[in-house]
Amino acid sequence: MLESTVWRQYHDENNFRELLSPLCNVDVIDMIEDDKDLYNVIKAKLTKKELKLLAMDLASVGDEALKEAFSYDADALQKAKFKLYKKLKQDKFRLSLKASSTDYEE
Repeated sequence: MLESTVWRQYHDENNFRELLSPLCNVDVIDMIEDDKDLYNVIKAKLTKKELKLLAMDLASVGDEALKEAFSYDADALQKAKFKLYKKLKQDKFRLSLKASSTDYEE
């Protein structure tokens, strides 16, 4: 289903739900249930570069490989990571990950 995504290039499983939960301060059970729908929300809220940086960073790719992949110096990489993780904690991002009450009515 999500085999050809940026996430799967760096991870063997679609485990973004478990990895994002502590970063966004959202319980796993409160997130959108369908992996495809959840991934589409994440993809819509992050830029392509941010999504790739997130996937690579959570896969424990080293900073040297990240700097090479994004053509960043050490300072630019730290700023990009800071901006990304700050965005993940914002209310509008966190709320978009949560399943709405209408999902449970049917």
